[in-house]
Amino acid sequence: MHRFATACRAGSAGALRSLLAPEVVAVSDGGGRVAAALDPIRGADQVARCVTELVGPETVLTVEAVNGEPGVVLRAVGSVVAVMSLKVTGPKVSAVWIVLNPDKLRHWRTGE
Repeated sequence: MHRFATACRAGSAGALRSLLAPEVVAVSDGGGRVAAALDPIRGADQVARCVTELVGPETVLTVEAVNGEPGVVLRAVGSVVAVMSLKVTGPKVSAVWIVLNPDKLRHWRTGE
């Protein structure tokens, strides 16, 4: 998880790609309130690109518990903008779930 977060912080699609299984799938949830992919994103190149696009110069990433497992929380200007959880199969990430929906991020904003 820490290597994934480090690659995200660096904004390096290549570093991320090296951590992803070739058949990795990313699913994002914008809840119709923020832009998010409507269909699953498939393949290491596309998923790496999707994840690096979420990280801007002002984004702060932290590794925190997400649903009881290590995940990555992205904050910009003091507000949570995304939460990512991963499924790791063997040495590679095989799935990425990205929550962008502000209603589902409310818990992260309030610290409850």
